Amino acid sequence: MSVLFYFCAIYCALWLVWLSIITQRLAARTGAPAPVPLPVPLPRVSILIAARNEEAALPRCLASVRALDYPAPLLDVLVGDDASTDRTRAVAEAAMQGFAGKFAVIPITENLGQARGKANVLAHLARHAATEYLFITDADIALPPTWVQGMLAHAAPQVGTVTGLTVVEGSGWLAGLQGIDWLLSLAAAQVATDSGQPMTAMGNNMLVTRAAYRATGGYEALPFSVTEDFALFEAVNAQGYGFRQLFEPAVRAASLPAGPWAALLRQRLRWMRGVAALPRQVQAGLILFSGYWLALTGLLLAGRPLWALGALGLKIAAQAIMLRAATRRAGLPMPAAHLVVGFEFFSLALITHVAFSRVLGPRGVDWKGRRYE
Repeated sequence: MSVLFYFCAIYCALWLVWLSIITQRLAARTGAPAPVPLPVPLPRVSILIAARNEEAALPRCLASVRALDYPAPLLDVLVGDDASTDRTRAVAEAAMQGFAGKFAVIPITENLGQARGKANVLAHLARHAATEYLFITDADIALPPTWVQGMLAHAAPQVGTVTGLTVVEGSGWLAGLQGIDWLLSLAAAQVATDSGQPMTAMGNNMLVTRAAYRATGGYEALPFSVTEDFALFEAVNAQGYGFRQLFEPAVRAASLPAGPWAALLRQRLRWMRGVAALPRQVQAGLILFSGYWLALTGLLLAGRPLWALGALGLKIAAQAIMLRAATRRAGLPMPAAHLVVGFEFFSLALITHVAFSRVLGPRGVDWKGRRYE
């Protein structure tokens, strides 16, 4: 038991040191990309929104589009209606009535190449877009007024993708816990990205240049993936383009929470597909980083319950410090203390449920009432 105790204690200590390094780099903005001057004159840009049965969420998203601090005549807003059975088209047209820019709802009735689901909608919208900058977001997103300028300020020459910061905003404890989860995860990814390691892209807050998109052949040429944003990100990088990932208020979009626990579980199972496509060294780091609860269990098995309790307290404290650094950089208030403490048990329950569902559940993924293998 002594060997188990020393192994688990050393692991916990190294984990805390690792987290402190991430926190320091996050707070210091080490390696954060510097903005470039905006193009003169300002370019016309396209905003692409895939929508399937989004009559409830879409008005909020389109209201934020209309509130953008960017000349409306330079905005082409395209909504792809993916065989919705509700009033998606009608509410979209009502929300954008009188808009000074270009607006259209594109009905999606066929598949392009290998594209399916959301990737197919975006493939159609990209073909309708006539600008050199494609801004991609989701129907459940509210955009900040500075979104377009903030993203363009990092679209330097030879940069193919720019990814903004997305946070979860909603009422209730489950929404608050999701918000902490997203912020901590994206903060860790930001530190890795700032060091030059390509990590991911958020398809609800993303810019891709027309040149980079064309170089991949478009979504219709990419193998199908339920994490279509990551697939495009990888394809653009493979063509030799650079990337930028941002963690700042100017590009901070607000997502609605996934909903009840079952919807959250389905979301995370989709994300697992994206994790499986990450580089091996990144996967290894994630596995190593996620072993803290196993180490706590080892301390209990070694007959050291006070050590396990102390290690748990240190983990919660260290994550709270990192969360403080992340909220300051993102321009957000610090979450309530009970959520910060409860997040530890929320994440354990979610990871455990996802792992069992992945191993014992069906292999397919459900998205918007459709199932993909």
